[in-house]
Amino acid sequence: MAVLLKPNWIKPSSILFATEIPPDEGSFAFALAQAVEYGAKFILFHAYDMQAVPASGVSSGVPYDGAAVAKAVVEHLEPLAQRVRDAGVTCETVVRFGLQADQILNFLREREGEREIDRIVMGTHSLGAIGGLLVGSAAEAVLRNARTPAFVVGPEAGDADYCNFSVRTVLCGISFYKTNSMLARFAAELAAERSARLVLLHVIRPQECAGALEARTIDQIKDELVSLIPDELQSRIAVEAIVALGDPTEELLYQSRAQQADLIVLGAQSATTFAAMSRHGVAHKVLAHARCPVMTLPQMAPATSGAKAEKFHPSEIFLAGIF
Repeated sequence: MAVLLKPNWIKPSSILFATEIPPDEGSFAFALAQAVEYGAKFILFHAYDMQAVPASGVSSGVPYDGAAVAKAVVEHLEPLAQRVRDAGVTCETVVRFGLQADQILNFLREREGEREIDRIVMGTHSLGAIGGLLVGSAAEAVLRNARTPAFVVGPEAGDADYCNFSVRTVLCGISFYKTNSMLARFAAELAAERSARLVLLHVIRPQECAGALEARTIDQIKDELVSLIPDELQSRIAVEAIVALGDPTEELLYQSRAQQADLIVLGAQSATTFAAMSRHGVAHKVLAHARCPVMTLPQMAPATSGAKAEKFHPSEIFLAGIF
């Protein structure tokens, strides 16, 4: 049975932009460009905690007034909302008290069904002296747990003057794991919507080379990658398969530049507690250093879409998701 993807994941009718105060202009520009292109509703979402109270304009010397703080936060966001309306896009401002990731996920659950959010757009920020290798904790938590595709703009991808989201090349990191056919189709649908070419990249670590190539050649692996794309989509887009030997992160970043990728597509699967804390995974570094946005496909059990579990290669799991 064919893998089922929600049509609105490709052509969103509603976009949630998770913003901080002040907003990240790069990620805001990408979000607004997509809302304008698709005529999608723009949900301007902000979550704040007690640390934001003094900055909200409410005196820290008076008893906490939740309603007053929320009103002040909305007023801070109003210029941003007006920019959305000036672009001819319907805008809804949502302000919640609590941790950003928790409140975003709660809001997504509330809107499941007829008013489901089709896409999340958010930026990332660096932390500490080695922050360049880290992804903002809120972005990480959201893309791991949301049932909605996330469009993440890293610190090297955002451009405040970016007004047209043009995609000519989509780069998709593929592993031979149980969800790879869904991921490949998702990337192909995105490419077809933009009349873009699709590059499927599979990376083999040098220490795994002998085992990975024991029963198949590089050309056979390339054929396997291309076969993940349904025939009806292959007839609409140019598909290229690349098999590289090396470090997955470095190869993804290198190929994104070499192929002049405008969008990188990765899977967003749950990770172990250790992996989540260590932040040494492929996607962490790709999000931090990619020069273009990254789309993540939410974790979905194959059984819910009719897909069958595919052959599992333990040595190749590093490109299956976020680890």
